[in-house]
Amino acid sequence: KKKYINLGRAMPKMVKIPVEKWEAVLLNYLLHYDVYAPLKKGNYTDYKFITEENYKDISYNLSKTITPLKAFYFPVKENVTSDSEDTKKRIVIGAAACDLKGLDVLDKIFLDEDFMDPYFQKNRDETILIGTDCYTVDSSCHCTAYGTEPFPAKNADIVFSKTDDDIVLTILSDKGDAFISEALNSGFTEIQELPKELTKKRNEIKELLSAKNIPNAWDSRLGIKDSSDKIWKKYAETCVSCGACSAICPTCHCFLLIDKANFEKVKNWDSCQYPAFERVAGGEDPLSRVHLRLKNRYICKFIHKPDMFNEVACVGCGRCIDACIGKIDKNEVLSEICRKSE
Repeated sequence: KKKYINLGRAMPKMVKIPVEKWEAVLLNYLLHYDVYAPLKKGNYTDYKFITEENYKDISYNLSKTITPLKAFYFPVKENVTSDSEDTKKRIVIGAAACDLKGLDVLDKIFLDEDFMDPYFQKNRDETILIGTDCYTVDSSCHCTAYGTEPFPAKNADIVFSKTDDDIVLTILSDKGDAFISEALNSGFTEIQELPKELTKKRNEIKELLSAKNIPNAWDSRLGIKDSSDKIWKKYAETCVSCGACSAICPTCHCFLLIDKANFEKVKNWDSCQYPAFERVAGGEDPLSRVHLRLKNRYICKFIHKPDMFNEVACVGCGRCIDACIGKIDKNEVLSEICRKSE
């Protein structure tokens, strides 16, 4: 079983490179890898395919992208009866710490020894993952409430941090070490500690997030166990069962296998918020009502996943709050549930 963890160094190796030299290194990487990174368009930032035309427009060190990181490893639609003809490895730049935390859950599900998903594993193997510090905080961000710092510490190969003059790269895996070694003659300098301005920025962002009064994961778990259907019915009044909350979530992993012609099978994202998600052949559906589907989502994340994997399946990214057509704020739901259980 393969594991994707850091090297366990007491002090991770760090290198820095001037901004203008980093751009030259990145331009060279475009020749050998498919590169994806966040680009800002209007009021949102999302991953885009990087080319010689747009590589200077990459948005570094912003908060989460619209698309969750899971889409690179667990695509929206994937043919699982034929291998991709694309043999070019890829680099994904800009994964926030909350997205990286989501891999704790996905890896345990898709890389389980007894139920290994070879397509997920291949996508993990062939991706060099460069995480990034968050220098901004969205109104929905609350990663620290779930024990995650606003800067990556694991699950990435490299951590990217930009200062006024330099790019600082912290190496967290053997794959990241080998990747940086490819370009050691391009202007990288090894450093022994983080620049003071970077440490200061990290502390400022952490303070902003920690100031938010949001129930932590384990308090929420107890509140959900003690909750009544009255609360779920209240919040379900505006739910339209669109499934946006699960589609945009870094840890939601439900899928359908769809049979196609020529014995092909296609894996498609599914959602517990869709009507008939749990309907069985006899017609019974334990989640036939909207409030039961809404409640099920929270039970899955805060009760079932911790019971199975010792991992809360919520990373505090806030995407579900941003995406909800019915304006259901997860943090408001959990705050009310926790108050009721006191």
